[in-house]
Amino acid sequence: MLNDHLRLMNIFAVSGEIIGRKKLQKIVYIAKKLNFPFQEKFEFHFYGPYSEELTLRVEELCNFGFIDEVKEEKNGYVHYKYRVTEAGQEFLEAYEIDLPNLKECLCKMNEKNARFLELVSTVLYFDSLAKPEVEEKIHVLKSEQSYSMEEIEEAYAYIEDLKKMTVAG
Repeated sequence: MLNDHLRLMNIFAVSGEIIGRKKLQKIVYIAKKLNFPFQEKFEFHFYGPYSEELTLRVEELCNFGFIDEVKEEKNGYVHYKYRVTEAGQEFLEAYEIDLPNLKECLCKMNEKNARFLELVSTVLYFDSLAKPEVEEKIHVLKSEQSYSMEEIEEAYAYIEDLKKMTVAG
């Protein structure tokens, strides 16, 4: 259990700050699909892969005082900002956690918006299907997002770039 909390805290520590609950969900899911050792179980939800375990774990870390969650209202939308607190950083430093190449992948993902990460995580969720079937699923399940074929191609290329980063040393 503690290892799962440490891995999650490490995401915040190396990312600096993550803005948005949806974005956080997608980052952890994508990292898990890239074979980083995240244990949270995900199900397909309205915004793509979602983990109740992850939501609860973040809540626990906030309650421990290790993660700071700041609620911000912008243009009529509520956003949550997450970052490691000083106490959280001290806790992290007390334990050795080695996740090679995770920082590079997280920084690359954190640069993207939640909408794009939703697309990437949806592609990965259906990675056992042939590409035309995945495209069809995206157009049916994500019709409100109106993803273009160019965006879907960009998502596939992005996934390949991330995979290369995980094997690069």
